[in-house]
Amino acid sequence: MPLFVLVCACVAIAADDNRAQIEFFESRIRPVLVKHCYECHSADSDVVQGGLRLDHPHAMARGGDSGAAVKPGKPEKSLLLAAIRYDDMEMPPAGKLSDKVVKDFEKWIELGAVDPRADDPIAEVANSEIDWDVARKFWAFQPPKKHAPPKINDATWPSGKIDAFILAQLEQAGIQPNQPADRRALIRRLSFDLVGLPPTVDDVNRFVEDNRPGAVGRLVDRLLHDPQYAERWARMWMDVVRYAEDQAHIVGKNDSLIYPNAFRYRDWLIGAIAKDMPYDEFVRVQLAADLIDPDDKDSHIALGFLGLGPKYYRRNDPSVMADEWEDRVDVVSRGLLGLTVACARCHDHKFDPIPTSDYYALAGVFAGTEMFNRAVNDKVDQKNGQAKKPQNAVHIVREGKPRDLNIMVRGDANAKGPLAPRGFLTALTREPTRFTNGSGRADLADAIVDRNNPLTARVIVNRFWMQLMGSPLVGTPSNFGALGDKSTHPQLLDDLSVRFMENRWSLKWLQREIVLSSTYQQSSEIDAAKSTIDPENQLRWRMPRRRLSAEGYRDALLSVSDRLSTTIGGPSIKTNDAESVRRTVYSKVSRLGLNPMLARFDFPDPNAHSAGRYETTTPLQKLFLLNSPFLVKQSDAMAKRLAEQTGSRRSKIEAAYQMLYARMPSKEEIQWGESFIDAGDDVAKNQAAWIQYVQALLISNEMFVID
Repeated sequence: MPLFVLVCACVAIAADDNRAQIEFFESRIRPVLVKHCYECHSADSDVVQGGLRLDHPHAMARGGDSGAAVKPGKPEKSLLLAAIRYDDMEMPPAGKLSDKVVKDFEKWIELGAVDPRADDPIAEVANSEIDWDVARKFWAFQPPKKHAPPKINDATWPSGKIDAFILAQLEQAGIQPNQPADRRALIRRLSFDLVGLPPTVDDVNRFVEDNRPGAVGRLVDRLLHDPQYAERWARMWMDVVRYAEDQAHIVGKNDSLIYPNAFRYRDWLIGAIAKDMPYDEFVRVQLAADLIDPDDKDSHIALGFLGLGPKYYRRNDPSVMADEWEDRVDVVSRGLLGLTVACARCHDHKFDPIPTSDYYALAGVFAGTEMFNRAVNDKVDQKNGQAKKPQNAVHIVREGKPRDLNIMVRGDANAKGPLAPRGFLTALTREPTRFTNGSGRADLADAIVDRNNPLTARVIVNRFWMQLMGSPLVGTPSNFGALGDKSTHPQLLDDLSVRFMENRWSLKWLQREIVLSSTYQQSSEIDAAKSTIDPENQLRWRMPRRRLSAEGYRDALLSVSDRLSTTIGGPSIKTNDAESVRRTVYSKVSRLGLNPMLARFDFPDPNAHSAGRYETTTPLQKLFLLNSPFLVKQSDAMAKRLAEQTGSRRSKIEAAYQMLYARMPSKEEIQWGESFIDAGDDVAKNQAAWIQYVQALLISNEMFVID
C-alpha cells in the first residue's frame, strides 16, 4: 500500500476514534463534572477550592495547589482519578462515586482525556436560543427526496439508479470505475454478505458456468431466500440493540436480573427477517407489540428490544432508574434515529438542537414502562403477574403507570426542574408532538416510522450500505448530527431511502438493489493513479477488501470442515467449545464476561448500542488461532474430509483451495503444499502433516478476507 494511502487511512481512523471519545466525554464525563464538581471547581464558584478548576481542559492540565489534575494517557499519575478513588484526597466530599463512574474516568484519561470544551469550533446551543426554523434546515432534519439520475457520459456502466449517482461523482473526479469482479470472487462476496457462509464448490462451479442473462440476479434471489440468510442479518441488528443475556454486575449467586431465555427474542428476530417483515412494522412491534395487538402473545417477544436492556439493583432508587431510562433513550435514539439524544440528559445538547426537555420527554415514555418477566406458561410459579424465576420467563416489557418526568437539573434525580410532557424530538416535527396514550410507546413507535420523519429510513439504509459496501455513506452511522459526518453521496442516500419506503420498507429489496449494482460488483483491485485522487475510496471506484467478522470466520470454519449444523433457533451455545457446531449468532452473550473468542476478534461491547465493528490486528489473535482447540478440531475434520476424497495429493490440495477460497491454487502453491505434506510412507506423519497444512490454510489472511 502506498505511504500516502496508509497515512490517509490512519487519519480517517483517528477521526473516528476522536468522535467516539468526544461522545464518551459528553455522555459519561461532563455530566459527572457538572453534577459533582462545578459547584466548587468552576468559574462560577464563589471560591475556587484548592485553586483547581474542572470546567476547562487547560485549567485541569494546569491544576491547582496540588498540581495537574489530569495527565492524559496516565491514569495513575492523574490527581483527579486519585481523588475520586478516595486514595489520598476524597472527592466529592459528599460521598464516593460509583465504581462504574470511576472506571469511566480511568478509561477517559487512559485514552487521552479528549475534551471538546477547549476550542471546539461548533457553537453550543441552548434551549432558549434555538431558532427551530433554522435548526430544521440542517441536512439530516430535512425529509429525504427522490432525485432524477444525474447526467453521465458512460451510459453503459450503470446497472441501476445507484450507479448513476456513483458514476457522476467519479466522472467529475476523472476516475473510471474498476472492472467487474471475476465470477469466483463475486459469488464468494455475495455468499458471505447475504448468508454469512462461504459458497460450496458446486455453487461456485454452477455460477461460473451459467452464461445465461440474469445469472447474478438468480444467485442473489436464491441467497435471499436461503434459510440461513436471516441468521446472518439478525446478528447485525443484535449489535444495534445491545443484545445480551445477563448484566455487567451480578452480586454473588443472585440471578434475578439475568435473561436465560433471551434466545427467544433472537429467534423472533430471525423469523421476522426471514419473512422480510417491513422495517416500519419491524420497529413498531419491537417498541409496542403489546399495545398494537394485546392478544398476539407470540409477537410480544419482540419487546426484548427493550426488555433485554441493562437492569440494575435498587429498583426503587430514582438515580438507578434514571440510568436505565438513559439506556433506553440511547438505544432508541442512536439505533433508530442516528442522534445522540442521551447527551442531553444533564444539559442541553452542546452541538445539536436537542434541549434537555426533549430528552426527558422521551425518558418519560420509558419511565411509564416496566421490565416484565412474563411466565412462559401457566404452570410456572408467579408473583404479581410475573414468573418468580427468570429461567421460566420471557423477558419483555409492559405498561406501567404513565408519567411525565421533571427535568433533572444537571442530571440529578433528586433536583427537579420543570415538567417535560412526554413527546417526540422537536427538531423532527413541525408541530409539538405529545404522547398521551398510556406510556407513549405506541405513539413513539408511530413517530419514529412516520414517512415524514427525516431520519429513520436514512439511518437503516446507511447501516445496510455499510454492511454490504464496507463503509457507510454517512461515516458516523449512529450520529447524523452536527458532530457526525455528512453523506459522501447525499442525493444517492436520499433517493435510496425514499425508494426503500416506497417498496414497503423491504430490507430484502434494499439488499437486492445494492448488490445488483455495478458499484457493488466491481473488483477490489487497487490502482495507484486512482488512489492518488481518492485514497480513501470515498467515491467508490472499487470494492474494498473486508475482513470477516468473528461470526463470519467461525461459521466459515464449521462450513468448510462440513460440521456446521443448519438447525435454526434455540438456546445459546458456548462459542469456543470445540464440540459446538451451531452458527455463531447463537452464542451466549454476556455483559459480565464476554466469551474470549468473541472478545479477541472485535465483538462489540453488549453493554451499549454499537454503531459498527472496530477492527484490530493483534498477536493474541494469531496465537489463539494456532492453539485454539476449536480451530484444531476444524482442521482435523477438514483434513479427514480431504482424506476421504479419491485422487492424488495435488487434487486434494486443489479441492482445499476451492473449498476455502473459491479458486484454484497456483503452481507455486501446489508445490509448497506437496512439499509440506510429503512425509513418505509414514501414515501417522502424513495425517499430522495434512492437519497442520489445513490449519495453515484456515488461519491465512485469504480465509479472513472478502475480496
